[in-house]
Amino acid sequence: MRILAIADVEEPWLYDHLDRHRLDEADLIISCGDLSARYLEFVATMARVPLLYVPGNHDEAYVSAPPEGCINIDGRLWEGKGLRIFGAGGSMRYRTGTYMYTESQMRRRVRRFVLRRQLARGLDILVTHAPARGYGDLDDLPHRGFEAFNELMDKYRPSYLLHGHVHMSYGRIERKLIHPSGTRILNVYGSQLIDVTKPTR
Repeated sequence: MRILAIADVEEPWLYDHLDRHRLDEADLIISCGDLSARYLEFVATMARVPLLYVPGNHDEAYVSAPPEGCINIDGRLWEGKGLRIFGAGGSMRYRTGTYMYTESQMRRRVRRFVLRRQLARGLDILVTHAPARGYGDLDDLPHRGFEAFNELMDKYRPSYLLHGHVHMSYGRIERKLIHPSGTRILNVYGSQLIDVTKPTR
């Protein structure tokens, strides 16, 4: 199975000069945030496969006009294509904003979900906007990751954590990392095609 993961910037090959062959390789599309609703709607329409998304810190427009034809997984578990996927959007709170959280607020959001026991059967992919603390984040507050995501990976050991938020232009950014839990962490800034093996349960 192939997932097209997108975040942060609109890719010319997906929008201005649609590469139909590349897009048709995707069985599922996941947005990790900071992309306009218009862009997500276009990609979902052209791809004709499910498009899941979490909001980024710049996606306040989603409150009044969420992307139509797309599936919001922020704070929700999505099951399909043989996968269990959970989303936790937003970034560290560095100003007032709809999708900005302190560490304690993000931890409470995650725990509320976990307490509903919907993750009892495991988790295959964790989708976030911000990275986990210490894994692809930066030291400045706006780009600092969440320790709560490390706790999720330690507990549920998803195969992947997909995130955006930290742009490749910010410096020496590692796109692929391995967490001690075994989770593969991918910064999907722009776009990444990912081959995922469906788990056997």
